[in-house]
Amino acid sequence: MHILNRIKYTDTEINKILKSMVILVDSREKAAQHLLDYWTKHGIEYQVMALPSGDYSFKLKAIPDLGINYDMHFYNDIILERKNSLEELSGCFAQTRERFNDEWSRCYAKRKYLLIENASYEDIINGKYNTQYSSKSFLGSLHSFNAKYDLQIMFMPNKDYSPIYILAVFQYYLRYLIK
Repeated sequence: MHILNRIKYTDTEINKILKSMVILVDSREKAAQHLLDYWTKHGIEYQVMALPSGDYSFKLKAIPDLGINYDMHFYNDIILERKNSLEELSGCFAQTRERFNDEWSRCYAKRKYLLIENASYEDIINGKYNTQYSSKSFLGSLHSFNAKYDLQIMFMPNKDYSPIYILAVFQYYLRYLIK
């Protein structure tokens, strides 16, 4: 049982908790300016820091009047790994597979998401990416990693929706914990 679901919160308290969420962005994350710009524009707080695994997670800031007396980090509960293209992901499978495998094997989060931007599943099937990695190998690797690490895979053909997706994944996970 998670500490947050020990108490029954009112709708007002739930909203206050959700508003105290801060998205955590791994300090090694690259090509993420579109995400940061969106969150800044919409007043969504984020913090750049070194995460033990994944590119994104979240924390909950302390809310003493609700019994949350310290900041709570959720990077051991939920992480999201983002790849900005099929080319980047195929590089992880083909050129740096051992390192990519090690990253996932060291991940202790119970919920793991893989977000693939600027792509669809159909693009892999039809070889619509700019690498020598075969479609069959690509699909095999994707499904093997999915089975081995219990990933929730999301294709985001238009990367402009990625910041909304990431925010929703974390907000609804937090909401699940407190309801």
